[in-house]
Amino acid sequence: MEIDREFLKGSISLLLLNLLSRGAMYGYEIIQEASRRSANAFAFKEGTLYPALHQLEKKGLIQSEWRMGDNGRERKYYSLTAKGKKKAADYENQWRHLTGAIGAVLESE
Repeated sequence: MEIDREFLKGSISLLLLNLLSRGAMYGYEIIQEASRRSANAFAFKEGTLYPALHQLEKKGLIQSEWRMGDNGRERKYYSLTAKGKKKAADYENQWRHLTGAIGAVLESE
């Protein structure tokens, strides 16, 4: 099922912070991991991913650093800051509350 871009737009920060809460990743790795974990429901494009990462970095929720990758190439890795870890947990709690409330409305008669 294709997901409406408007639904995704409001959730990208939650998804990125959650992915990075498990460890530092570089851009393409984030794209692959989001796709894998969502059974290919999320196929981030670079034009969506990198502006979102830059916004999170600007807000102090993530940080980036250049590191040598396994293949000998430098890659920019992104990781959560302390503020980002707190925000990731907050977003997850909000998401669970929101989806529970939406589910209750959709299931009610």
